[in-house]
Amino acid sequence: MTLDISDNQSMTLLSHSDDFRSHWVRFMLAEKEIKHQLILTDYDDEDLISLSPYQNLPVLLDQGVKLFNTAIIAEYLDDRYRQNKLFTDNPIQRAEQRQYIWRFEKDWFQLADHMLRHADSLDPQKKQLAQKKLRDTLISLTPLFQHFPFFMSDHFSVLDCMIAPMLLRLEDMGVHLPPTQCRAIFLYQQKLFNRTGFVKAMTTQEKNRYSKHIVKR
Repeated sequence: MTLDISDNQSMTLLSHSDDFRSHWVRFMLAEKEIKHQLILTDYDDEDLISLSPYQNLPVLLDQGVKLFNTAIIAEYLDDRYRQNKLFTDNPIQRAEQRQYIWRFEKDWFQLADHMLRHADSLDPQKKQLAQKKLRDTLISLTPLFQHFPFFMSDHFSVLDCMIAPMLLRLEDMGVHLPPTQCRAIFLYQQKLFNRTGFVKAMTTQEKNRYSKHIVKR
């Protein structure tokens, strides 16, 4: 992969072919119907270091702007492209959305990173601890999925774009939720996994890997 970002004025997303953060941004792009060039790459691509000092994905390139923090990419896309808004304009509610994004990153995504990106080298005891911690956290937060059609809201939002791709990968992490106790989460998953934008945003690899969770489109 070789990109001259100084000459590249069209929006380009560098994405992993099977990664919940990359899927989050692809989901947003699909929901907001933003035209872009998609480049599938990997964390160890030698050219990635010139675009992201942490060699993480996804990376967004747009008119000379280079963004490599997923939460910042999400907010940039929603502010720049106002159609199908996913962040609220209300300052109090927007602060709450940002705080949930921060909490999900700290409480869920860091655990998911350990179990998905380091699955082969992760110490079995540490893996079991991470599985239990994520499972217990999700069980404790199940009431948050009970009272609204989307996460803590009557309207689809950036929070749904963020958490649905991670929930899709729970089985790969070895995290199994009790069906009765977590019924609200299972209903939420069914709704989000079969949303047109969610499936449209999936790569071929993801569609093949998680086919049992989605309706063929």
